[in-house]
Amino acid sequence: MNYDVVIVGAGLVGASLALALRDSGLKLALIEGREPVPLPDDASWDSRVYAINPANARFLDQHGVWSALGASRIEPVHEMHIWGDDVSAKLDFTAYQAGVSELAFIAESRLIQDGLWRALQTQENLDILCPAACASLEVGEDAATVSLQDGRQLQAKLLVGADGRESWVRAQAGITAQPRAYNQAGVVANFEIEKPHRQAAFQWFREDGILAWLPLPGKRISIVWSAYDELAGELLSLPADEFTRRVQEAGKNTLGHIKLVTPPAAFSLRLLNLAQLVRPRIALIGDAAHNVHPLSGQGVNLGFQDAMTLASVLQQREPKRDCGDYHLLRRYERARKEDILAMQLVTDGLQKLFNNANPLLRALRNTGLGLTNHLDALKNRLIRHAIGEPG
Repeated sequence: MNYDVVIVGAGLVGASLALALRDSGLKLALIEGREPVPLPDDASWDSRVYAINPANARFLDQHGVWSALGASRIEPVHEMHIWGDDVSAKLDFTAYQAGVSELAFIAESRLIQDGLWRALQTQENLDILCPAACASLEVGEDAATVSLQDGRQLQAKLLVGADGRESWVRAQAGITAQPRAYNQAGVVANFEIEKPHRQAAFQWFREDGILAWLPLPGKRISIVWSAYDELAGELLSLPADEFTRRVQEAGKNTLGHIKLVTPPAAFSLRLLNLAQLVRPRIALIGDAAHNVHPLSGQGVNLGFQDAMTLASVLQQREPKRDCGDYHLLRRYERARKEDILAMQLVTDGLQKLFNNANPLLRALRNTGLGLTNHLDALKNRLIRHAIGEPG
């Protein structure tokens, strides 16, 4: 079982890397612990959604995934309205003013995962090992050897860790990770709404956290409430009607009465910035490589960009060059570090600025929002960066 590239983790990012290497001429293996749950044959909605930027939607479409998902389950975002903790402080973004078609697309996690998984089934240069679990890793001069719990061994010129925030590959490779907890959880749920959202997203920066309402098809929204752990626990413990009332009030009744359609769930939030994304014969992508606060909705977008960049580096390497060569992998690391760090600095800085009771900071942050709202050139530059386009 000798391969050029073995990818550990078939989540959104790992699966997208495998697809991006479909025509690379490389022999691939993808290791995953369990198959994705099939899409339910009902009208339910996944409480975990992502804001996919247009650049990554095109990336997925190039590999036969995006257009196959079905427009009826995906909602474009044409406007975004952001408020500080002072109601007079507001920042508005519109696709029209920026000269773009959309700011983002809101899509369910399970829908994208299903589309990726279906596309992988017909990939000729790929072996899928699922269910399979890794047991040990040895990195030699010529190959990395992964032993599975069932006794099988795989040798790879390059081993890619796409196995999430608690990455097994990262730990086995000896890449030190010291995440910083935000002591917050992202509380997610879906609602039916009284008033149409008109393909607009809404966000409120509050002293107790950050609340986002994201448009879903029809008269529905998905919410992400990044709340401190105590508040998050309280929200999850509330009866459905009380939880709904709290969300509606926190959102200033912007879309009228709302009705809970998907029970709330939560995931812990943290920051992870690694000094290294690669080692000889090892590369990390997605949540294995970085964690960011979800206030900008850019976590999975960074991961797709990791996959796109690593695939490009491997496909453009010199003929016969070893795809696990450390100096080759450093090209990927250098290409990604600046973008990752920039997003982390922005999201971490905003979280610290707004989740702070200091009255001076309160005045500064709200004044800053208002000023930015009158600077069209700056707003357009921010939009271009967020949608994955050159400024």
